[in-house]
Amino acid sequence: MSDLRKIVIDGNEIEVEGAMTLIQACEVAGIEIPRFCYHERLSIAGNCRMCLVEVVGGPPKPAASCAMQVRDLRPGPEGQPPVVKTNSPMVKKAREGVMEFLLINHPLDCPICDQGGECDLQDQAMAYAVDFSRYREPKRASEDLDLGPLVETHMTRCISCTRCVRFTTEVAGITQMGQTGRGEDAEITSYLGETLNSNLQGNIIDLCPVGALTSKPYAFTARPWELSKTETIDVMDALGSNIRVDTKGREVMRILPRNHDGVNEEWISDKTRFVWDGLRRQRLDVPYIREKGKLRKATWGEALAKAAEALKGAKKIAGLVGDLAPVEAIFAMKQMIEGQGGVVECRTDGAKLPEANRAAYVGTAAIEDIDHVDHIILIGTNPRLEAPVLNARIRKAWARGANVEVIGEAADLTYDYAHLGTDRAALEKTLSRAAGAVAKQASLVIIGQGALREADGEAVLAAAQALAEKTKSGLLVLHTAAARVGAMDVGAVTKGGMTAAVKDADVIYNLGADEVEIADGAFVIYQGSHGDRGAHRADVILPAAAYTEENGLFVNTEGRPQLALRANFPPNEAKENWAILRALSAELGATLPYDTQTQLRQALVKAVPHLAMVDELPANSGAALTQKALGKADFKSAIADHYLTNPIARASQLMAELSANAKARNAAALAAE
Repeated sequence: MSDLRKIVIDGNEIEVEGAMTLIQACEVAGIEIPRFCYHERLSIAGNCRMCLVEVVGGPPKPAASCAMQVRDLRPGPEGQPPVVKTNSPMVKKAREGVMEFLLINHPLDCPICDQGGECDLQDQAMAYAVDFSRYREPKRASEDLDLGPLVETHMTRCISCTRCVRFTTEVAGITQMGQTGRGEDAEITSYLGETLNSNLQGNIIDLCPVGALTSKPYAFTARPWELSKTETIDVMDALGSNIRVDTKGREVMRILPRNHDGVNEEWISDKTRFVWDGLRRQRLDVPYIREKGKLRKATWGEALAKAAEALKGAKKIAGLVGDLAPVEAIFAMKQMIEGQGGVVECRTDGAKLPEANRAAYVGTAAIEDIDHVDHIILIGTNPRLEAPVLNARIRKAWARGANVEVIGEAADLTYDYAHLGTDRAALEKTLSRAAGAVAKQASLVIIGQGALREADGEAVLAAAQALAEKTKSGLLVLHTAAARVGAMDVGAVTKGGMTAAVKDADVIYNLGADEVEIADGAFVIYQGSHGDRGAHRADVILPAAAYTEENGLFVNTEGRPQLALRANFPPNEAKENWAILRALSAELGATLPYDTQTQLRQALVKAVPHLAMVDELPANSGAALTQKALGKADFKSAIADHYLTNPIARASQLMAELSANAKARNAAALAAE
């Protein structure tokens, strides 16, 4: 029910919800209020006092605008709307006083601080307050914490805003950070000196308004004004997190999140944030041809001629779609391979996703629906490993009061849940139970790829659809591969799946599918960015661009097309994926009918119209799958090692360290420990 209240802010009368805080009301009025501890996605702490405003007729001292609601304001003597001032002499004096207190212990070491140039303390000192403190006594010094290989700490700079504590507790769901002591002795610390056990911990770097928490891998490599900034899309999981890639010359220096309420809010996983060192290592930058069992460097002309020769002489060609391929490249490969009488397959992990039924292979729900549901059922998925940011969203729903049920492996998901069982029998039992209570609530069924990889995968998906129908829930299919939904949309599938596609194939065109073991016998053409498993098995290697090095469409797990933009250029002789396929088709004598990516995208949109709806959510349609008998096996998670799921991550030294740390943390302690 609406509770609109009139309020006058700096002479402007506006109407806002009574539940809004004054700082939010000021934002509605277009007035910026300085703040350090307040963050709209975290609980209110009210401990920095930088957001003080004057409430006319209220208390004779400034009020913290982050902690006071509009409904708490008293009207004027004759019922006039309450008046708030944000630029009065009282407010100005208060802000200057607060800043002086903050600068008592904060060392003004901006030239050597990694936060310099994008520091809230620096900006607000200049914009709203003073850049000095009259305090001349010795400043406090604090010992730095060891939070692990990702977050660098300089705790002497800490202003005790507690954003990091609130984020790790409320969003990431770990309890290793807290504040101890009082007054001058107050300090942020970690429990028993532990490192952070979370795959979302990098977000506290962005949250820290001063230079107390900075990025350890990025430390002292560049200044913000030296970087070129490109807004693009992440491909480390299928969530399609909105990111900003910062480059210096041809090198990616760091990756930061962008705000998108419908997808990732303003968080990204640590793999997304820190995988950039993998973009520099193990790169394929020249073509290779295998001769006498060994790979040798070749020219593009030689490599394309060799690949074309193999394709022309093939009895059966199979095209495999990797997890990181953009939709344009998949579409071009499909046209080229099918033009030669071959088949194409994208379900390389064996997932039994039905072709041409978007309501089945994507689902009917949006990621944003998680915010509004009261009941969530997880089937065969561990979202903490498969999509950490989505898992944080489920935790937010749970913290709000939603019930979570899990069918599959028991794991620490950072929130409480009812564990209904580990196997298909638990799913059948859930399907047969009375659904009245759940049907009356807003609810959601989320099914993971681990549930769809066995022989009865389609039957499991049909059961999940039936459960969603029975409980009047939305269905969300949680994918693990960024390219999967886009490939399903363009029809890069073969009846019978992977087994049928590669059976009797004498030439396999591998578009970055590094998670597949290809048996001996077939001639393999590998097109990809890294020297990973696929390149080791290849007879011809065509070096391609990584996800930051070309423009491309990606469709996320909820079916939302998103546009990734080029931030830097491929190394040496490597080329864009679609351009390689266009050149190879010309070598085959069956030239694809487009010369530019724009023409390719026009052809793509003509074939699949909903791909033109960039950053919109198309309505998914498709018939309900026929229910069949389920198997007996337990559900298993699709991901064994969160940090090493693709060739870019496996090339990263940092991801290898994080993977080793996670294994060590999960290993059973010895008695002496």
